[in-house]
Amino acid sequence: MSSFVDRRLNPKNKSAVNRQRFLKRFHTQIRRAVADAISKRSVTDVDSGERVRIPSRDTSEPMFRHGPGGRREMVHPGNQKFVTGDRVARPDGSGGGKGGGRGDDTTEGTDDFVFELTREEFLEYFFEDLELPNLVKTQLAREESSKSVRAGFTSDGVPANLHILRSLRGALARRTALSGPHRREKLALEEELEALLPETDANRSRVVALREEIEALQRKIEAVPFIDTFDLRYRSRVQLPAPTSKAVMF
Repeated sequence: MSSFVDRRLNPKNKSAVNRQRFLKRFHTQIRRAVADAISKRSVTDVDSGERVRIPSRDTSEPMFRHGPGGRREMVHPGNQKFVTGDRVARPDGSGGGKGGGRGDDTTEGTDDFVFELTREEFLEYFFEDLELPNLVKTQLAREESSKSVRAGFTSDGVPANLHILRSLRGALARRTALSGPHRREKLALEEELEALLPETDANRSRVVALREEIEALQRKIEAVPFIDTFDLRYRSRVQLPAPTSKAVMF
């Protein structure tokens, strides 16, 4: 049997498309199952889904396979009994067992395919024939949808949500705070050094000391990293409930 794999791009919920195809194909059987479920429980009991049973004879699917004709040469692994040219005897077809009783022609088989309908899918089939306005359906179902809204920035997140500008701004503030005192001290020593130049025998020791202090301060300034992990900021989003059963009044 040949297998065909659908490589088309799907949204985040990859099985949603296949589920919709399945519901569309067995629309009649699902409507009948929902009607039977409503007859067994209260009409107001719509807080859960329903387990739907579909007869196995309705779940058969067409298959692509090779035809019986033509000449074919095949290799079957595990053959330890026959070689090329052997003739296989036809089985006599005599079974050793007996059948016990006759089948009932008035009932269908109970070996059914069972799957779960979600609450939203169950309500969709339940309201299908009632011809109610969409707002009334939504109010009865008490559906609530959520939407993603911006909620500032956070220090944890995935690389896709990294905010580069805010991260660099935080890194600049950190570098300024950590290296600011060293830069001011270095600037004062450089001004003092310029006042002592040109170097003479009287101030040679002081000039050497100033240059060593300036080099030490420069190393401290360069030791401050350009950006650190706690400088990173990520876009934050939260899910806020958005009831769909409220009409907008103008």
